[in-house]
Amino acid sequence: MRIIGIDPGLTRCGIGIIDADGPRHVSYVDVVVARSQADMAPHKRLEIIADAIDTMIGKHNPDVMAVERMFAEDNVRSIISTAQVAGVAMLAASRSNLPLALHSPSEVKAAVTGDGRAEKKAVQFMVQRILRLSELPRPADAADALALAITHAWRGGAMSPTAQSAQHGGAALPNPTTPGLTSAQRAWAEAERSTRLSGVVAAQSAAKRFR
Repeated sequence: MRIIGIDPGLTRCGIGIIDADGPRHVSYVDVVVARSQADMAPHKRLEIIADAIDTMIGKHNPDVMAVERMFAEDNVRSIISTAQVAGVAMLAASRSNLPLALHSPSEVKAAVTGDGRAEKKAVQFMVQRILRLSELPRPADAADALALAITHAWRGGAMSPTAQSAQHGGAALPNPTTPGLTSAQRAWAEAERSTRLSGVVAAQSAAKRFR
């Protein structure tokens, strides 16, 4: 399976491609970082990123796309622009008839490092190690895009039935105590559970404010 990972950002958007031969065997294919200038009109910036994503899809013919799933942050301006880029990526997936997966930042960190709160440098180091690269993938956006693709490869083949149900719209949350999970898989389950629960709490708080 060939996976394209998208780390959405308006100034820098990471676009990484890997091949996955089973859940724990992945190899590097390509990575680029699409860049746009802050003084450009927003729709022109989005066009640059959309073109870069389309180019990578056309060049490498991926089987599935993985995009970072976003949650509300303190920096409203940043989350809005990031959401716009994520929308562009999702549209590209739809136009290319690619299945789409969304993975939270904490899930990605847990999948590649075993720690849902890992620093970006740790993610870069582990991506380099997992993909057997000669040097750290730079900038961090490149590493994050590859990490998203790796997460999708590993999650798809090594999830518990409970986690698989959650991925496909089931009500159950991933269970970190499921027997047989590796330490990294347990860390992912804990990170995913925490992220999803925090999203529910945020939604409930927002609903109360508008009652």
